[in-house]
Amino acid sequence: MLPYTTIGEAENVMNRSLTLAETIWFNYSANKSDLYLYCHNILFLYLVSFIIPLPLVIIELLRIPNIERYKLQPRVRLSFAQVISCCKIVLKTFFFAVGPFQLLSYPSIKLIGIRTGLPLPSKWELLIQLIVYSLIEDYTHYWLHRLLHCKWFYENIHKVHHEYTAPIGFAAPYAHWAEILILGTPSFLGPVIVPSHITTLWLWMVLRNIEAIQIHSGYEFPWTPTKLIPFYGGAEYHDYHHWVGGHSQSNFASIFTYCDYIYGTDKGYRFQKNLLAKVHSFVVV
Repeated sequence: MLPYTTIGEAENVMNRSLTLAETIWFNYSANKSDLYLYCHNILFLYLVSFIIPLPLVIIELLRIPNIERYKLQPRVRLSFAQVISCCKIVLKTFFFAVGPFQLLSYPSIKLIGIRTGLPLPSKWELLIQLIVYSLIEDYTHYWLHRLLHCKWFYENIHKVHHEYTAPIGFAAPYAHWAEILILGTPSFLGPVIVPSHITTLWLWMVLRNIEAIQIHSGYEFPWTPTKLIPFYGGAEYHDYHHWVGGHSQSNFASIFTYCDYIYGTDKGYRFQKNLLAKVHSFVVV
């Protein structure tokens, strides 16, 4: 594999000195195939899905008083046995759905032009592509998730994910294998429309899965950095969707809130939030 993908890229690299990141990337990737590099994505997704939720599960099991007040559904508790059962099913899903799906998507990744050579993307290119990917994923996910709440799709596919009315981090990928394929597709649409460097693809997939774990955490922490992102939904927003359950026709979006607002599918959530605010103010007074 060449360390760059076109003659133009080769000339640009030869006319300037490599950055430290590019030197490290060159030394690591120059003798590795594109398939080998792409398969890193499977490893990253596996590590993220099983390491990031651990602190949340520990908090859930230990019931630390100072943190317990941030739990969104304090009356619903999961036992250690239930957590282990969830992990086993998620592990099985990874081996039989997520992993194969990633491998089968490799030809399309090559076809659309995901590059592995030099130069590495600039900071601005990386940031803009991640924003575009987030918007494309969120909008597409909204409509597919809404479809999954139609009667046939819910009863045959989506109800598995809704077994957790008060989700934990490990429950983010807890779903029917068909749902993994359906809702996993929007994550690939951004890179298909706006091809990137493979390192950008890795970062995007990792961030998307961390975000999914965070909104399924069951806790709304005031110090969460995502609160700085405009129109970001967060754990409280998505937790309402699980709390309502299978009949939910609210809060379908995966990342932002604007789709639910535009299409009127956040009315139940807004009504409940306003009602709770009034009750709280009445109690305080």
